[in-house]
Amino acid sequence: MRIGTRGSALALAQARQVAALLGGEHELVQVVTSGDRGDALSDKERWVRELDAALIEGAVDCAVHSAKDVPAQLPEGIVIAAVPQRADPRDALCGAASLAALADGACVGTSSLRRAAQLRALRADLAVIELRGNVDTRLRKLADGDYDAIVLATAGLQRLGRADAGAPLDELVPAAGQGCLAVTTRAGEQDLVAAIDHPPSARALAAERALVRALEADCHTPVGAHAQLSAPGTLTLRAFVGAPDGSAWVRDALDGEEPERLGADVAARLLSAGAREVLA
Repeated sequence: MRIGTRGSALALAQARQVAALLGGEHELVQVVTSGDRGDALSDKERWVRELDAALIEGAVDCAVHSAKDVPAQLPEGIVIAAVPQRADPRDALCGAASLAALADGACVGTSSLRRAAQLRALRADLAVIELRGNVDTRLRKLADGDYDAIVLATAGLQRLGRADAGAPLDELVPAAGQGCLAVTTRAGEQDLVAAIDHPPSARALAAERALVRALEADCHTPVGAHAQLSAPGTLTLRAFVGAPDGSAWVRDALDGEEPERLGADVAARLLSAGAREVLA
């Protein structure tokens, strides 16, 4: 098959992982997205638009994405056909063993409003500063002393062979889909990749994406969502909504069996507890 992917080191590592899971010989087709070019597009569309177009036009047979980069609403004719077994979904702190180990006023780098909101809620003394670039660039800026610590995704570090660079941050609720890969195909062609789907991971992702849709959240919204199996057939969904400055936040957790319903229910509970006002 022709597997569509972005050309970054992490994206290629993820596409090779999918190719290995599928078995046999497959072609990786690198597609330059709007995000790679630095174009300003709304929400997460900049990371997937050109890959979606390549699928629709028949230039590729499937595409591999970091699930957290896939918009809550997919274009007509495209579906998430497989979610391989999830990697570690947690955020990782690089440069210190823990949040508690950071000195007062320490400078922590992140490009994520979700991470910034939670860091400020947990440690109001921290100077949370914007950090851009790929994983290697961010780690180099940390090594150069531009930051006392930075926050990255544990899964990304693992996939690049840099797992030892960070310590898991259990205090933070991850982004919806963090640690998951989403393999998309044209509608009706899911069988091409169905064999590599991991149902528990797919169910967890479905619950997290349902919550994001119900909150009408985007990549500029400080929202965390993480679902996992807590008993046979039962998911526990944790969620966080916070103000970027850390001054207010709402958390919730709920069990359920039906992913879409669970995500909608948790979103409704967050909104009833004041999440809309926090986001505003």
